[in-house]
Amino acid sequence: MDQLNPIIEGNKATILWKGKSAPHVIDDIHFWDDAPQKMKRIEKGLWAYSLELPAAAYLEYSFYEPRTKTRVEDPLNSNTVFNGIEHYNHFFYMPDLSPAELAVRRKNVKRGRVTQHVVDTWMLAEGGEREVYLYHPPVSGPVPLLVVYDGTDYLKRAMLNVIVDNLIHEKRIQPIAMAFVQNGDDHRGVEYACSDATIMWLDNIILPLARRKLNLVDVREQRGAYGVLGASFGGLMSMYTGLRMPEIFGKVISQSGVFESEGRDFAAVDLIRAKRSREIKIWMDIGHFDWLLEDNRRLQPILLENGYDVTYREFSGGHNYTCWRDEVWRGLEHLFGM
Repeated sequence: MDQLNPIIEGNKATILWKGKSAPHVIDDIHFWDDAPQKMKRIEKGLWAYSLELPAAAYLEYSFYEPRTKTRVEDPLNSNTVFNGIEHYNHFFYMPDLSPAELAVRRKNVKRGRVTQHVVDTWMLAEGGEREVYLYHPPVSGPVPLLVVYDGTDYLKRAMLNVIVDNLIHEKRIQPIAMAFVQNGDDHRGVEYACSDATIMWLDNIILPLARRKLNLVDVREQRGAYGVLGASFGGLMSMYTGLRMPEIFGKVISQSGVFESEGRDFAAVDLIRAKRSREIKIWMDIGHFDWLLEDNRRLQPILLENGYDVTYREFSGGHNYTCWRDEVWRGLEHLFGM
C-alpha cells in the first residue's frame, strides 16, 4: 500500500481520516497520550489534522481513541516503527530530510564482526548474567573502544554497527571497536541514574572482556582514547561515565540526555559545576520535539561556563531511535574523525 498520509504542502503536513467520526492524533510534538489532538471535519466523512513543520523534520504519530484509551492503526500510512515500549508508531519525513543512508548495508563495504558474550552482572545484580555484544572492526591494528549503553537497541534498532562500517570505509572516522552493553530492564533507571555500581561493573567486567576479545589501544599510553555513547538515561550515564573515568573515556556522546528530574539535578551536573574532568570532549544532540529539549539547552551553557569542550546540536525530531540513528554519525565524526 502506498503512503497517503500525510499530505505535504510546503511546511504544512495534513493527516487524514475517513469515517463518520474521527479518533484523536497523538505525536512527538504533543507528548503523546498526555495531549491528544482533535481532528477537524473538513467534509462529510473526512477529517484532518494539520501542523506546520520544518522542511527537514521527522515525526512519529498514532491515532488514539480517547474513550477506550487505545491506539488505532492508520490505514493510509503503512510506515511504522516500534517505539521500544509496547506500540508501533506511524512516521514520515518532510521533503528536505530522508533516512540515514549510512544505516544501509552496502555490498562493497567490509563488515565488522559482532560477537555475543555472557557476563556476570556482579555489582548490578548478585548471581545474575547479561548479554554483551562486541563489534570487531574490519582492521587488524589496535583501535579505540566505544561503549554503548542500551546496546541492544543501538545495535538492532539504530544499526550502529552498519553505520560504523560505512564511516570506516569512507575514512570519515578512525576504526573503532564497540561494546554494546544491555540495561537491566526494570532496573534501567537505577543503573543509569549516575550509578557508581554501573561504573564498577564497566571497569571490572566489561573493560576486561573487551581487552581480552578486541585489539584495543592502551589507555595508559593514550589517555582518554575510548568513547561512551547513550540516549535518554543512557545519555546521562554516558556523561557521568566520562566525568568519573576521564582517563579511559575521554569522548562522550549524549543523545537526548536526562539531566534533572522533579526539579533536582542528577549528580553529573554537580560534577560539571565542580569542574571535574574538564579534559573530556562532549557531543550532545537533541530534537526540537523532544520533551528533554529545555533540559539539554540548560546544560550546554553550564558546560561552557565551567570550561568543558562541548559541541551541541539541535535537529527537527523527537525522542526516538530513528532520530538517534540518523544523527549519531555526526557525534562519531566529531570525536573519532580522521
